[in-house]
Amino acid sequence: MAEEKIMEKKEKLCYAAAVTSEAGETMSGSSCCGCVKHKYRDVNSKEYKNMIRRLKLIEGQVRGIEKMVEEDRYCIDILVQVSAIQSALNAFNKELLAQHIHSCVVEDIRNGKDEVVDELVSAVQKLMK
Repeated sequence: MAEEKIMEKKEKLCYAAAVTSEAGETMSGSSCCGCVKHKYRDVNSKEYKNMIRRLKLIEGQVRGIEKMVEEDRYCIDILVQVSAIQSALNAFNKELLAQHIHSCVVEDIRNGKDEVVDELVSAVQKLMK
């Protein structure tokens, strides 16, 4: 059952994996073309549920700010809420980065894909702006 969900998710994520036959028919490819990297997460895992929960909380905060603007609330009150969202996004980034290092980066290095280190350095530099 879990493998079926992962395969279904893979098919939805990589549109370029579709292959055109000689007859011009589009067939779903069995593997990704490599154009987009994917991280397949177990939707039942604690880590996945925590990430989604955090994002939904952030989404709620953004909607709250939208309402504050519509209600002509005081600028400082809005800025305080924007700061809270930035902090929540930073916490999300830290958690996602840690998960990425522990799973994707470690796996790629073990498989001899050392270029993942350059990718990681670039990502950290973007996060530190």
